[in-house]
Amino acid sequence: MEELSALVQPPMGYEPGSSECRLLIDSKAQIEAVLLNLDRLENTDHIRRQLVAVYNQLEGLHDLRRIHRPASALSETALS
Repeated sequence: MEELSALVQPPMGYEPGSSECRLLIDSKAQIEAVLLNLDRLENTDHIRRQLVAVYNQLEGLHDLRRIHRPASALSETALS
């Protein structure tokens, strides 16, 4: 099987901009932990591929949250 880390998009820095972003970041981190555990078990390729797909869907949602983040939230983050 191809390297799973190549299928998972590289993580962004841990900077939650909202509670939704925080949930998405935490969810992705949990999937990463499960992928590492499953990597040590035989016959889990199909499950790992499904988890990578879910991870990438969460990353897509996170990207949308970052794109549609209000300008006021961006300036507040820059000030802190």
